[in-house]
Amino acid sequence: MRMGIKGCVALVAGASKGLGRAVARGLAAEGCDLALCARSQGALDAAAQELGTEFKVRVFAQAVDLADGRAAAAFAQEAQERLGRVDILVNNAGGPPAGSFAELDQAAWQRAVDLTLFSAQTLTRGVLPGMRERRWGRVINMTSVSIKQPLPGLILSNSIRAAVVGWAKTLADEVAANQVTVNNVCPGWMLTERVEELLAHRARSQGVSREQALAAVVAGIPLGRMGRPEEFAALVVFLASEQAAYITGASYAIDGGLCRSLT
Repeated sequence: MRMGIKGCVALVAGASKGLGRAVARGLAAEGCDLALCARSQGALDAAAQELGTEFKVRVFAQAVDLADGRAAAAFAQEAQERLGRVDILVNNAGGPPAGSFAELDQAAWQRAVDLTLFSAQTLTRGVLPGMRERRWGRVINMTSVSIKQPLPGLILSNSIRAAVVGWAKTLADEVAANQVTVNNVCPGWMLTERVEELLAHRARSQGVSREQALAAVVAGIPLGRMGRPEEFAALVVFLASEQAAYITGASYAIDGGLCRSLT
């Protein structure tokens, strides 16, 4: 399938590793120039060098703490100055820490709101005017299957990612007339560093080994395995493409059948 996005500019947040890096690779393979950010400059520079060399695309990379609204806004502005515009925005800030309501204080909640909800709004606010003016754009939010089926021990993610989806659904209506689409991708258990952290937390809280925690998770996945980052990236690339021009305001689970919700 031809995606029709060669020459587009994609801003991918949280792109130094895991799902964000896989998405950046998928978009670069389609010929998109890239604006990448993450907190770790070293890992980000390595990703930028690799993708730029392999796919012969322009890459602008900058270390940014997306929980810092001013820094996030400045990055969106500089990305457009460096690359001319942003056509595709992939909002991704990693996940809030695991924990129960009793374990997490108000500061943890505020940090999670800043990182997960406000960062997506800030980056979108920065690039959306250009998309609307050009009458073409894609906003894709990386959330979690927890927005469809809350996961135990992830009260921050369950709560704040749901707020992202409510915002995105409303925004999709507001910008549809400008031919800008807004969608959410909802990964389940994927083989990333983030999942290793969650497995370690489960193992500690349940008094079991990492292998036992992994086996318990996989037992609940109908496909019998965790997903691969490149499988997730393929969905994002499709939603960013010309082929997905009639899809907006939607939330897609990619979870091996884990979620039992009908919608």
